[in-house]
Amino acid sequence: MAIASLSDLAETARCPLLVIKVGSALLVGKQGVRREWLAGLVDEIAAARGRGQQVIVVSSGAIALGAATLRLEKGGRGSLADAQAAAAVGQIALSGLWTELLGNHGLTAAQMLLTLEDLEDRRRYLNVTATLTRLLDAGAVPVINENDSVATNEIRFGDNDRLAARVAQAAQASAVLLLSDIDGLYDRHPTEEGAQMVPLVEGISPEINAMASAESNSGMGSGGMVSKLQAAEIAELAGICLVIGNGQHDRPVQRIIGQGIGTLFLPRRKAGARKAWLGGRLRLKGSLVVDAGAAAALQRGSSLLAKGVIEVEGVFERGDPVAIVDEKGRVLAHGLSEYDATECAAITGLHSSDQADVLGYAPRSSVVHRDQMALK
Repeated sequence: MAIASLSDLAETARCPLLVIKVGSALLVGKQGVRREWLAGLVDEIAAARGRGQQVIVVSSGAIALGAATLRLEKGGRGSLADAQAAAAVGQIALSGLWTELLGNHGLTAAQMLLTLEDLEDRRRYLNVTATLTRLLDAGAVPVINENDSVATNEIRFGDNDRLAARVAQAAQASAVLLLSDIDGLYDRHPTEEGAQMVPLVEGISPEINAMASAESNSGMGSGGMVSKLQAAEIAELAGICLVIGNGQHDRPVQRIIGQGIGTLFLPRRKAGARKAWLGGRLRLKGSLVVDAGAAAALQRGSSLLAKGVIEVEGVFERGDPVAIVDEKGRVLAHGLSEYDATECAAITGLHSSDQADVLGYAPRSSVVHRDQMALK
């Protein structure tokens, strides 16, 4: 049974595994930890467990907590060094908080700190999947955060919205609930006159992306609506529903699910596990620009041939992930290249019969094979 409405998130048969993402501004206020609010949320998590659902928590807040303890300016986000130091201190307090509150309900918290590389590298991704599966089977509640004490700007998610979607993908969750500072997706900036909330989205489209704003009202968090829609795209490819709801209220999950206040993103399709992982990648080593004929062929399920490539961007090796884009810069697919960047550039636009003379060996059947490609 598939999820069709917000109320279905409370149905064990439709939603056996729910990922709940909690933002920094919800967990930490001007006076410190919003303990009473968090206790109410943990009550809701315990209720979900009581009706047979499994729950994974993706929790921000380490940097904010650590910055307060170390008295760092700008909430610990003044520099990368400040953020890393704040995270190192704050993560201890954050994990202790979740352990205590979940323990009050007889639930065991399990901390996992992840970097972008843990979910972008296929072998490490599968290891995360195995660990999450074992923890859930053992009855624990995984509490996950980005490992900000070691992550650099080049190897970090930058927001927990996309991390939550990737974790849901790895754990094969039914749905992701992003608790935010807004009721849902609005058709324009919510401060504009006539702005209306969109209750249901069936597949991310250019029109939906145009509604997004990168702003975050609190100034404490790092993700705005743009990152939430990117998270919805990642979830969609894996066949996972995603919900944006307002976490500022007491017992926010009940308000979202019980009263139906939020935006529900329904996936249009479900890719295989490997293609879902590939399509959800955030770091790519380069891009291949293709002509209109190749773009149309990709949509029909064809592999990408060198003849359809008109430009090669970036530095990458054989087997590296690349974006396939059209002449307008629109991303059509992610895929694993069969050639390195230099070889790709050398055979751009050539028929297979002409490639051997350039390469010095028999060409491979394609530049990106359809089995190693995920359409966007």
